[in-house]
Amino acid sequence: MSYLRHSDPAIAALIEQESRRQATVLRMIPSENYASPSVMEATGSCLTNKYSEGYPHRRYYQGQEFIDGIEDIALERATALFGAEHANVQPYSGSPANMAVYLGLLKPHDRVMGMDLSAGGHLTHGAKVSFSGKFYEVRQYGLNPSTGLVDYEAARALAREFQPRLIFTGASSYPRTIDFSMFRQIADEVGAYLVADISHISGLCLSGDHPHPLPHADVVTTTTHKLLRGPRGGMILCRAELGAKIDKAVFPGLQGGPHNHVTAAIAVALGEAARPEFNEYCHQVVKNARALAQGLLDQGFKLVTGGTDNHLVLIDAAAQGLTGKGLAQALEQAGIVANANKVPFDPRTADDPSGVRLGTPALTTRGMGQAQMAQVAGFIGQVARELDDPAALARVRAQVAEFCAAFPAPGVMV
Repeated sequence: MSYLRHSDPAIAALIEQESRRQATVLRMIPSENYASPSVMEATGSCLTNKYSEGYPHRRYYQGQEFIDGIEDIALERATALFGAEHANVQPYSGSPANMAVYLGLLKPHDRVMGMDLSAGGHLTHGAKVSFSGKFYEVRQYGLNPSTGLVDYEAARALAREFQPRLIFTGASSYPRTIDFSMFRQIADEVGAYLVADISHISGLCLSGDHPHPLPHADVVTTTTHKLLRGPRGGMILCRAELGAKIDKAVFPGLQGGPHNHVTAAIAVALGEAARPEFNEYCHQVVKNARALAQGLLDQGFKLVTGGTDNHLVLIDAAAQGLTGKGLAQALEQAGIVANANKVPFDPRTADDPSGVRLGTPALTTRGMGQAQMAQVAGFIGQVARELDDPAALARVRAQVAEFCAAFPAPGVMV
């Protein structure tokens, strides 16, 4: 960053500090990862200089021959990798991608079913504080109280009663497998579109570690910066007959020109995800999550559903007399970055919930395996036991920094 250090040393210093933080802490927020150096080069390229309203070979501005080539490659890779009939790689992120689906397929006040936020769903699946809960009539399905798993029969009964036009499936804090085929049956019974938001599990759907949403879903949305290890962006995949509606909703419905530097980085990430080593990476993410879950159980933690099928685990901190926010803050002091999160049927509020959400994608990218997950669980257990002892947390922080040094963070300056 030689230019930035000279022209804006304050920003350069903060970026360098953030880089050191990413290298020296255990990054365990499930929605975070490390992009490859190639992805970061594309993101920081001269493509940020170019404005490109429209779609390849149908732009409103001149000078697009190379931009068109880049987006063509991104689209070809997206459809081939996911086995989709149509793709759009222009959404600025996951929430705008979901918003485009609503705009393209529904009218205001149409009926929508989505997973309740407190059950592990996402804001854009119908939460009252989101546009999706304000502009549409929403009813939300949840979990079986005795198992903590999606209650498909209750969702079916709700769909029959409510008759939604669209059903969203997918989650942001659900540690088990989602049965897309079951949701397809429910959607068919009531004549609804089925949309699968796989932002958290996209890589696992590619590697076979989680069932694939296609051909069950009419539309699939995903971010590109989680398991795909790409830039901050979004994608929409859909049936061919819905392609024109989706494209029109993205542009001109919601956005102007795409972020061309992000489009290029998405193309790079999709190319990397098509390699055999990516499948091995995703397999290891799941192995690590299961090992982490077992390690946390051995430390005396209570986990939502008792374990995991995917990349994340959810601690019920209240079972140990703690709050999720208090535990997450103490973990951060000890160099372990997770996030406070509601647990199913949580009596506490979203800003001070009972749970802590942890994931293994970023740790796996650094080369950690099952043996290291047992050590990580030990760090977390030590923090929970010494929550109110700043000196003890500082000692764990030093141990974590030493531990991280053995697993360099790719693409991060130290």
